[in-house]
Amino acid sequence: MQLKIMPKKKRLPAGRVALILFLCQMISALEVPLDLVQPPTITQQSPKDYIIDPRENIVIQCEAKGKPPPSFSWTRNGTHFDIDKDPLVTMKPGSGTLTINIMSEGKAETYEGVYQCTARNERGAAISNNIVVRPSRSPLWTKEKLEPITLRNGQSLVLPCRPPLGLPPPIIFWMDNSFQRLPQSERVSQGLNGDLYFSNVLPEDTREDYICYARFNHTQTIQQKQPISVKVISAKPNRERPPTFLTPEGNTSNKEELRGNVLSLECIAEGLPTPVIYWIKEDGTLPTNRTFYRNFKKTLQIIQVSEADSGNYQCIAKNALGAIHHTISVTVKAAPYWILAPQNLVLSPGEDGSLICRANGNPKPRISWLSNGVPIEIAPDDPSRKIDGDTIIFSNVQERSSAVYQCNASNEYGYLLANAFVNVLAEPPRILTSANTLYQVIANRPALLDCAFFGSPLPTIEWFKGAKGSALRDDIYVLHENGTLEIPVAQKDSTGTYTCVARNKLGMAKNEVHLEIKDPTRIIKQPEYAVVQRGSTVSFECKVKHDHTLTLTITWLKDNGELPSNGRFTVDKDHLEVADVRDSDGGAYTCVANTTLDMVSASAVLSVVDVPNPPFDLELTDQLDKSVQLSWTPGDDNNSPITKFIIEYEDAMHEAGLWHHQTEVSGMQTTAQLKLSPYVNYSFRVMAVNSLGRSLPSEPSEQYLTKAAEPDTNPTAVEGLGSEPDNLVITWKPLNGFESNGPGLQYKVSWLQKDGDDEWASVVVANVSKYIVSGTPTFVPYLIKVQALNDVGFAPEPAVVMGHSGEDLPMVAPGNVRVNVVNSTLAEVHWDPVPLKSIRGHLQGYRIYYWKAQEGSLKRNRRHIEKKILTFQGNKTHGMLPGLEPFSHYALNVRVVNGKGEGPASPDRVFNTPEGVPSAPSSLKIINPTLDSLTLEWDPPSRPNGILTEYTLKYQPINSTHELGPLVDLKIPANKTRWTLKNLNFSTRYKFYFYAQTAAGSGSQITEEAVTTVDEAMASRQVDIATQGWFIGLMCAVALLILILLIVCFIRRNKGGKYPVKEKEDAHADPEIQPMKEDDGTFGEYSDAEDHKPLKKGSRTPSDRTVKKEDSDDSLVDYGEGVNGQFNEDGSFIGQYSGKKEKEPAEGNESSEAPSPVNAMNSFV
Repeated sequence: MQLKIMPKKKRLPAGRVALILFLCQMISALEVPLDLVQPPTITQQSPKDYIIDPRENIVIQCEAKGKPPPSFSWTRNGTHFDIDKDPLVTMKPGSGTLTINIMSEGKAETYEGVYQCTARNERGAAISNNIVVRPSRSPLWTKEKLEPITLRNGQSLVLPCRPPLGLPPPIIFWMDNSFQRLPQSERVSQGLNGDLYFSNVLPEDTREDYICYARFNHTQTIQQKQPISVKVISAKPNRERPPTFLTPEGNTSNKEELRGNVLSLECIAEGLPTPVIYWIKEDGTLPTNRTFYRNFKKTLQIIQVSEADSGNYQCIAKNALGAIHHTISVTVKAAPYWILAPQNLVLSPGEDGSLICRANGNPKPRISWLSNGVPIEIAPDDPSRKIDGDTIIFSNVQERSSAVYQCNASNEYGYLLANAFVNVLAEPPRILTSANTLYQVIANRPALLDCAFFGSPLPTIEWFKGAKGSALRDDIYVLHENGTLEIPVAQKDSTGTYTCVARNKLGMAKNEVHLEIKDPTRIIKQPEYAVVQRGSTVSFECKVKHDHTLTLTITWLKDNGELPSNGRFTVDKDHLEVADVRDSDGGAYTCVANTTLDMVSASAVLSVVDVPNPPFDLELTDQLDKSVQLSWTPGDDNNSPITKFIIEYEDAMHEAGLWHHQTEVSGMQTTAQLKLSPYVNYSFRVMAVNSLGRSLPSEPSEQYLTKAAEPDTNPTAVEGLGSEPDNLVITWKPLNGFESNGPGLQYKVSWLQKDGDDEWASVVVANVSKYIVSGTPTFVPYLIKVQALNDVGFAPEPAVVMGHSGEDLPMVAPGNVRVNVVNSTLAEVHWDPVPLKSIRGHLQGYRIYYWKAQEGSLKRNRRHIEKKILTFQGNKTHGMLPGLEPFSHYALNVRVVNGKGEGPASPDRVFNTPEGVPSAPSSLKIINPTLDSLTLEWDPPSRPNGILTEYTLKYQPINSTHELGPLVDLKIPANKTRWTLKNLNFSTRYKFYFYAQTAAGSGSQITEEAVTTVDEAMASRQVDIATQGWFIGLMCAVALLILILLIVCFIRRNKGGKYPVKEKEDAHADPEIQPMKEDDGTFGEYSDAEDHKPLKKGSRTPSDRTVKKEDSDDSLVDYGEGVNGQFNEDGSFIGQYSGKKEKEPAEGNESSEAPSPVNAMNSFV
């Protein structure tokens, strides 16, 4: 199937619009091959308005192509320009370009004029535009005497520039003698005409070097006007006035501009205060994308102006005293511009065709035709040609119809000239695309296979795929008019060889091209957005997958530019790492993956964050006595929003160098109203806070000293306590310098005896924080107040506090002291309270002194006795004495305590504690063991706690299986320290339990173990059996038999034979060495019983001979308070008071004495 043109009604995807525009450009650019006969075509020429540099040679360009090659000629100012007669003019060989050598001699002005080039061959003639050649000019300023200008402050002023007319016009700017541009603002600005306008002058405008400069870019020269001197009299400024326009004048004006140029409208006004300019368009809006404001909104510019921009524009000048407006009527005219320029036409003999020349403009341009540079009206007649306005129609053309036609469209603002040839040829098809061209395309993208062709008549084009393929269908492929085959979405199966065939009536041509489809390049892991703190390291990853037959290049960009060239940026395969990140590193980082066919990219933004930069430009306003407004400019937030500002102050008068917290405000605020205290020399600083932390402090603000005032507050922590019995010491916490509110800070100290008849007494002191009142009664309540004052006045009335004069030692001892003995270690003491007046101070409590004394020596040895003390706080009348020793003689007295110390002691009271249970005997030893007896020695208890009545000894045997025998209980007189037990079993272990007794009961026990000696006769019999000859012989025979058996086994094994022998060893354990119970196979055990209980069968005791004893001493730590103990509210003992008894262990360690061989043998027998 033959494909010829793209369907016109087919709706195209948006992504193909650019592709179609490109193909259209290719169609319009189709040319006749240069090896074929064709008329001339102008390919290059100088601009219509050609301004030359008079210091260089003049070059006027004219290039053309054609077959045969064209010849060139020139006209100057409408007449033939004979270049052969002017030695300074030469023409470039094979070209029409002229070179006029004025650098050696001659002047540029001589060659000013209008030049036109003609290129001619046998098929026709093409002409260039009219080229107007003019040398550039940069004339000097005319000399003039400029008088100094003197005016009053506030007047308006215009400094004229009036630059010389140059070609092209110069660029104007104002500078001083030092070549520094003069500053411009809403008040002072330069107009479009170069004049300098002052809406109102100020004294600082006085200077003698206002200089206007004109820069001529073409000749690269700058011309200077004479300096202008301006003096502004620094008198009272003129009265304020409403605006008036300095330019333009009047209420209305007109402006004309050509289509495509930049429309510039200007309004400059004077007034006091300086007016502000606004712009509007009547009955319309200003174009948003083409409107710009220049020169502080005094100039309105609209670029690419068109007829739609015509209309009335209004500028408004406004200040506080009024407003004025000026209307500018804008008319947009248009030089001719193309709607459809004529195109070259190639026809075969007998074909028809047309040339169309359409242009527009304002006013509408006139269309005229020329043939080979001659007006068509006087050109040779051609019967195949018919003119119809802007169209020339050709029918049944012949070879003689070949010619070059010129279309001229002109109006008063300019002209357009276009050359288009008609070339009559008869040529078979030819394909201009190179054979076997290889096209590589990414999958799923359009593929364009070229088939540039030429032929006359115009050939038809067909495409085939493969060696024997059929013509391609139009439902998948698109064939464009220039022969290009488009595959809208190329797939892998699109790979192959494609053939382009061109046919006309004169012949056929074909060409093969090849198409390969490649996998697209894809970024499978894109770099990710990163937020990092300044100074850290960040890494971006970019993993790419691409067609392995293509070469991949990965490039990293920062903000679409190259990466900074320093060592902090490291690119490694698919990673980019930035070390020591800085603020300047923030931005967009792009990974660009390139192959020869495609490119993909992915970007990620790096935000560099840090604590904010310090605020700056601190300013104090609204300064009042007790408030001020602080404003500041925030520093850079370093990409982390500021959440709050912290304001601190320094008091340079009282605490220089020490900064205090003043307040905090939101991060959205840049001002704060601060409350102030009087008589403080304030400086403020501000810190910004974001999520990363706090900025450095700003520079301090200016200092602000507030006025003095009376103090707002009085001293705190006022107290009245006497240091001596006859004084009152009044103390307070003084005010700091910040709280003084003024100079001369003092304190008025006042006191009054409570319930007395005296008046308030007072004294004024300074630079102290206490005052001592002497000659006061002892411990009398006083009313006290301390008031602050300074040179301005007094603080508010202070609060009254209660105090007391000094204390003295109590005068009276507690009376009616009574002792009630509770038990052998605890006694309760009662007493009558001391009258409050006799205490002469703050009652602290009562203190009991008690000690252990010998009867009859109480007074004689008191100074050598260690006394114990218990203190009971508050107004107590009884207390408990814990930790007493039983069966002891004690004495005590009671004293009252105040803040000064103790009062006199009450008379001593004596009491006795009853008997208690004794402690364990100090030691227990077992000596002289015999076959059937053991002797026990002991030391009495270290604390008998009464009169010992007797000792109790309990013992029981332990057999070989560690089982306990019957318990024997024996009473021993108290005066004994040694006792012998007889009729015991030989070679038997016994366990003993021993304790003392008083009338109060039994004390703690001590335990011990011992063994009676062995029966020597039995031991000797056992030894005799072991030494008999028959026994020795038997043992030797057994050993020999075992040895023979081992030798036989060894020989059999070495011969390789297997000897199935079951080796079984039966271990016959000695029952004494491995004592096992018959029932469960475990070791037998025995243990001690608890307090005085008989030992259970199967238990055992420790084998060590250490003495176990426990003291029953009571501790004072659990009682009362003060030196030794703590009491409850009623003086009762807080802790638990009880004697501790030793527990007989249920299970003990095994005996440390190993069983002897004799015992083992006895057990065996």
